[in-house]
Amino acid sequence: MLIQTLVQIIGYLISVIMVLVIVQFIVSLLVAFNVVSFHNQYVAAIYRAINVLLDPLLTPIRRVLPDTGAIDFSPLALIVVLNIINIILGSLI
Repeated sequence: MLIQTLVQIIGYLISVIMVLVIVQFIVSLLVAFNVVSFHNQYVAAIYRAINVLLDPLLTPIRRVLPDTGAIDFSPLALIVVLNIINIILGSLI
């Protein structure tokens, strides 16, 4: 019972992290295509907050992945790793 509860909590945390990665991607696209600007204090604050939360997870992945120039594949790799962890935890129940 306790293990099932812990696995569900970890599953929810994984879902929240995946949503943050997707929001970070969307905000960066909106800024790149000049739909929104970092001059808007709310956009800048949201982007900084998400980066502060995700950088500890993305930095080790960026060290392992080769440098591809302008394209950063570390968010995609993080989502894949989180999905693998979620599948493993789901099989434990």
